[in-house]
Amino acid sequence: MQKNEMSDNQPRYVISVAAEMLGTQPYTLRYYERVGIIKPARSNGNLRLYSDDDLLQLRRVMTLMYDLGVNLAGVEVIMRMTAQIVELQQANAILLQKLNKHRHEEDNYEK
Repeated sequence: MQKNEMSDNQPRYVISVAAEMLGTQPYTLRYYERVGIIKPARSNGNLRLYSDDDLLQLRRVMTLMYDLGVNLAGVEVIMRMTAQIVELQQANAILLQKLNKHRHEEDNYEK
């Protein structure tokens, strides 16, 4: 990655810009933070800063709530379960790599 490129988790949008990008109001984003749905970064001046990853998560929350009719408690459960699934998939991938390495070593030993 070049110096002028930013990663998706780099905080860069103040709350008013993030709210406009999401088509909502800043107070909605403050509410989501208060209930623990999102945790934006803070600047030295204590301004909320949202990353592209934060915006993606907020779009998922809004889709669940507004398009699918899931209540806030349900959104929290879904988001937590989704994070657990990602963690389990990553752990599974690591274990599969180790297993394949072990099998390869075993095949070489038998030859």
